[in-house]
Amino acid sequence: MNKIPFTKMHGAGNDYIYVDTIHHNIPDPAAAAIAWSDRHKGIGSDGLVLIGASPIPEADFSMRIFNADGSEAMMCGNASRCIGKYLYERGLTKKKEIRLLTLSGVKTLWLKVRDDDVESVTVDMLQPLFEDDTLFKDMQNLEEGTFVSMGNPHYVIFTDNVDQVGEKGHSLECHPAFPQRCNIELAHIIDNDTIHTRVWERGSGITMACGTGACATAVAAAHTGRTGRSAQVVMDGGTLHIEWHESDNHVYMTGPAEFVYDGEINII
Repeated sequence: MNKIPFTKMHGAGNDYIYVDTIHHNIPDPAAAAIAWSDRHKGIGSDGLVLIGASPIPEADFSMRIFNADGSEAMMCGNASRCIGKYLYERGLTKKKEIRLLTLSGVKTLWLKVRDDDVESVTVDMLQPLFEDDTLFKDMQNLEEGTFVSMGNPHYVIFTDNVDQVGEKGHSLECHPAFPQRCNIELAHIIDNDTIHTRVWERGSGITMACGTGACATAVAAAHTGRTGRSAQVVMDGGTLHIEWHESDNHVYMTGPAEFVYDGEINII
C-alpha cells in the first residue's frame, strides 16, 4: 500500500495534519481527514491541511482545510501561521512575506524569523463582516450574541461561564440561523485588553484554539464596547494577539506555530 509523508503541527494547541500536495497527491482528502484525524485509530488532529501551489499570480501558495468530520473549511488562522513556518523552515520559500490563497481570499503572512527559526507569524485576516445572508439569518429566538464573519461564520456569546462551550456549541452549530453551520465562541472579559475564550469549531467540536475565532471574539468585544481594538485572546491551548486597525478595518492576528513530528501514513 502506498504511503504519504505528513507533518503534525499546532498553533496554540489547534493541531492539524499537513501534507505538501505540491509533491504528493491525496485523491480523497475528505475521507483522509476523517480517518487520519481520529485520535484513537489515526494520527489524531482537528483536521487535515493541504499545502499547494497557487493557481493565481496574486498568491504564492494555496491552502485547503478539511475538518475532522471531512467537511471543507473556508479559513483557519492557526493553520495559516503553521503553513508560514512550514514553507520557510522546510525550504519551499525564503520569503518572509507570503501570500496564501484560501477559500476566503488571499491572506498575507509576515514571518518573524531569528536564526532561520520562525518565532511567530502575523496574518492579515482582512475585514470582519457583521452581516452575511449566506452565513447568518437573524432569528429572534437565537441566544443573544454577536455574529462576525472572518471569511467563515462565528457567533460570539459573552458569559461568565465559558465552560458551557460544549453544550452551547453542540446546540448552536447547526441552528437554522446558520445556513452553513457556525463556529461558536464563549468569551469572558478579564480586562480592557484580555479575553478568555473557549471555542466550538464547526466540524471539529471543542478545540484548543481557533485563529479566526480569536479574531471574531476580539472584534465582537470591541464592536460592543467591552474592550479596545487590541486584545490578548486567551484560549485553552495558548494566547493570540489580535489587533483590529481603524486605518484599513483589517484584523491582524499574531501567534506561534510549532512542529510536533513527521511521519508516513497509508493513502486513503
